[in-house]
Amino acid sequence: MNIALLFGGKSGEHEVSLLSASSVARNIDSKKFKVVPIGISKKGIWFLQSDEELERVRSNEKNSFSIIEDEKNIVSVIPGRGKNSFCMGSTTLEIDAVFPCVHGTNCEDGILQGLLESAGIPYVGCSVAASALTMDKEKTKQIWQNAGLPVVPYFCIRRADLNDGAAYKKITEEAIAKFGFPLFIKPCNAGSSVGAAKATNTQELATALDEAFLWDNKVLIEKSIDAREIECSVTGNATIQNEKSACGKVVAYIPGEILPKHDFYDYDAKYIDPDGAILKIPAELPKAQIEEIRTLAQNAYKVLDCSGLSRVDFFIDKNSGELFLNEINVLPGFTSISMFPKMCEAGGLKYGQLITLLIEEALEVFEQKQTLLTSR
Repeated sequence: MNIALLFGGKSGEHEVSLLSASSVARNIDSKKFKVVPIGISKKGIWFLQSDEELERVRSNEKNSFSIIEDEKNIVSVIPGRGKNSFCMGSTTLEIDAVFPCVHGTNCEDGILQGLLESAGIPYVGCSVAASALTMDKEKTKQIWQNAGLPVVPYFCIRRADLNDGAAYKKITEEAIAKFGFPLFIKPCNAGSSVGAAKATNTQELATALDEAFLWDNKVLIEKSIDAREIECSVTGNATIQNEKSACGKVVAYIPGEILPKHDFYDYDAKYIDPDGAILKIPAELPKAQIEEIRTLAQNAYKVLDCSGLSRVDFFIDKNSGELFLNEINVLPGFTSISMFPKMCEAGGLKYGQLITLLIEEALEVFEQKQTLLTSR
């Protein structure tokens, strides 16, 4: 079975994607699946990568993909042709399913998923709607709040407010008055802590907002909680959940805890600095609280109609013990130091088995969707 492994992308998390894809390429079951590596440049152009590049990555755990931008290897996607949708010039690349090992805007926000839907090909991960919703942290919080789930208190400020001095002043003053300092600032539609910062005074707040608006047109100002950072991996299909199918069943795995050595769990701590954080799996929590987190992770996943995989992030207030949903990442990192696969492994699902499960689930979701009517 031919699996297109997509990586790179027109995203602030381009480099992270190269690391994730490299790890997937090394751990996928090569007896079941043939990897077709396709790198997406920072300009958004797709390039087929050579078998030699794939073998170079597989030969050493320290190697990661480099996107070779050879114009004769540009890949196009033609809608409606199913497994024959991927073309390189006059050559058709027969693809049975797609593993999008990409992160961030233009990659996990529904844009890529819409393209693959129009092509008519199975892909790992959430639907177009769920991908778009979960990428937008404000909309995610609104849906969770509507479902009665606990979220970190926040204000959302838009570029329109930034361009209106009075509106900008009102929102920032309200945030300071309600939450006090420190405040946490992050773009609504970015991941891996790109553009995120902590502000301890008004000048730092202004600087952090300026930086965040370089990455998105909406920015969250959140109450900064002195918290333990807990994460929980979830797999399965929330919409067509089938308890008889290992692929369809929604499963929350053993929660882990992030103990950052940086000021907070920033981009460097997640992907660059191997000593940037201590990852504790399982989290040192009472059994009852671990089950509470797993249940809440499942509920947070289900109410957003997620499928495939997600990492649900929590805060536990060190002072009050209160539990908050922080955010959800529907295409979480797959690097060697990433929490998502490590938590699955702690729950008994090894890395290679996880990759197989996700591909099989993608095929099952696609097959079920083909039974739906599209016309009378």
